[in-house]
Amino acid sequence: MDDAAFDSLPSQREVTVSCPFCGQRISVLIDPSAGEQSYIEDCSVCCRPIQFSVHCEHGELDRVDANRGD
Repeated sequence: MDDAAFDSLPSQREVTVSCPFCGQRISVLIDPSAGEQSYIEDCSVCCRPIQFSVHCEHGELDRVDANRGD
């Protein structure tokens, strides 16, 4: 794949959060170009549903909240 193909990929950032169920630190990929977002993703350790809330400011990732999705 050439460099031009990489330029068209969304700019994702790896963020580490603590699972609100098991407490383990997990990494998730966030696309800050999508702006404010909320979604559910299962913990990669305990498989419980985590509600992620992504907060952006001026097009930049500000913070990611991880809460119980049950």
